[in-house]
Amino acid sequence: MTPPEAPVQGQLGRGTETPPAVSVCLAVLSKRSDFLKAAQARRRGSPGFLLQARERSADEVDAGLIRIGFTCSKKVGNAVARNRAKRRLREIARLVLPVEGRPGWDYVLIGRPEVTATRDFAEMQRDLKRALAHIHGSSE
Repeated sequence: MTPPEAPVQGQLGRGTETPPAVSVCLAVLSKRSDFLKAAQARRRGSPGFLLQARERSADEVDAGLIRIGFTCSKKVGNAVARNRAKRRLREIARLVLPVEGRPGWDYVLIGRPEVTATRDFAEMQRDLKRALAHIHGSSE
């Protein structure tokens, strides 16, 4: 008999390949000053969203973390539409950034009106991967 606290392996257990719901290496931006600093740095547009990114200096906090912020203006729609767009942006960030992002960087994903909430999810993931490759390719 297996004790209840023992890890379960298999298709639905903890041994699966999907990333965790809350990634250990991602932190969420909450201060307005962090968003403003990212707005002054690199940016890359894509059909579903705009990506802003900046490399933090060595003396800033959380040097080993990838920090991410999300924003959608009222142009995106009412509160329901903005929340749906932000949920989709959070999910693509959770899936893509632990693999493609770099520690010590801040990323801000900005939703686009009528597109972020309706664009194909797989296309949005590809858009984020392309935008990250462009931003990091131009940084070296």
